[in-house]
Amino acid sequence: MVNRDEKDVIIDAQDIYKRFYIGQPNELEILHGIDLKVYRGEFVAIVGASGSGKSTLMNIIGVLDKPTEGKYHLDGVDIMAAKDNELSHIRNKKIGFVFQTYNLISRTSALKNVELPMLYAGASRKQRNERAKELMAMVGMEERMHHTPDELSGGQKQRVAIARSMVNDPAILLCDEPTGALDTKTGRTVMDIFHKLNEEQGKTIVFITHSPELADECQRVLTLSDGVFVGEREGRGHAAT
Repeated sequence: MVNRDEKDVIIDAQDIYKRFYIGQPNELEILHGIDLKVYRGEFVAIVGASGSGKSTLMNIIGVLDKPTEGKYHLDGVDIMAAKDNELSHIRNKKIGFVFQTYNLISRTSALKNVELPMLYAGASRKQRNERAKELMAMVGMEERMHHTPDELSGGQKQRVAIARSMVNDPAILLCDEPTGALDTKTGRTVMDIFHKLNEEQGKTIVFITHSPELADECQRVLTLSDGVFVGEREGRGHAAT
């Protein structure tokens, strides 16, 4: 169980509002005063139906967008006050993203896809290659590393995406419906990788899903509905699956 000491809070979002078309007649408020704390080493699920605000919240947690109002500290950094170059550094170094759609470059090998965030971070060719190979082996893809994404199955692509998300050793993994396009067996393989990263490497994981069953494997489950959290409960965890 994660020790919920205030000094171990890695995501601290308070009174988060997000509005679009501000000041226009069709102004739309998606998030209505969200409070969220995630502790270092925790595996948290955010579950909700389509249209509940999950993607909007994910973009804010992942520093892809800023709230209209509220306070947000990520690993001690005041995101609302941070400059663009600092935000870019945070996205590259502190957060690993895993999306339902994989977001791989189609004409580039799986290995080169994994290396890419390290290229942006300024790592040497040797460092990139060694780290990428290590992570491809970790996700069981060492025999397919020189294949392009169109030569891989959906589950293989997602394993490559997980390896890529880990390449800069981020503090947080942010996973947006990562099993949504996969069959049950393949989704199970991907979930097991996330559990391994959490249990063996202590990665903080925020897992966004519409699936109550997958959410229940996490340590804590938050339910989002119409832009507000309407429930919080303990998950059963990995051992019960």
